[in-house]
Amino acid sequence: MVFLMKIGVIAIQGAVSEHIDALRRALTERGVEAEVVAIKQKGVVPECGGIVIPGGESTTLCRMLAREGIAEEIKDAVTREVPILGTCAGLIVLAKEGDEQVEKTSQELLGIMDTKVNRNAFGRQRDSFEAEFEVEILDSPFTGVFIRAPRIVSCGPEVRVLSRLDDLIIAAEQENVLALAFHPELTEDLRIHQYFLDKVFDC
Repeated sequence: MVFLMKIGVIAIQGAVSEHIDALRRALTERGVEAEVVAIKQKGVVPECGGIVIPGGESTTLCRMLAREGIAEEIKDAVTREVPILGTCAGLIVLAKEGDEQVEKTSQELLGIMDTKVNRNAFGRQRDSFEAEFEVEILDSPFTGVFIRAPRIVSCGPEVRVLSRLDDLIIAAEQENVLALAFHPELTEDLRIHQYFLDKVFDC
């Protein structure tokens, strides 16, 4: 029996199906077989060779990850150098430190990336927008979707800034952890998911 690599998408809330679809299309594009699974409970993360934390409401996401025991599994996965991709709320969840909004809601951040974040840096839902910007890991500009988007305020020395918008940090990576303020899964451009898969299959 052949066991396929599993890539997990945290499926508590947010753009779960869009990430699953983007990963499946990216796998097809490169001609590689892997199983993309939705993670709703404890016990699945340890089986995965890559983890995606999608957007959503970060306070609820943090609370549910902790309550279900998934938060500790993600932290353990990082120590095993499993690649992690966090988008929008996922960027907040991965951070070591938040702003006053994060403190006010007592969010239990994972503390995986040495970053401080501003939760609603680009406004509320009605302020959603698309923008084109350079990303260091890509050879041409990327158009990202920003929905109640956060930003990275500051980074530790081990964090590599990948992109800025109006001089605000919107993408960064630290070893195998990639954090984005925008939603790549809401576009047809699969290059960022392909970059993430490069990390998954290089491990």
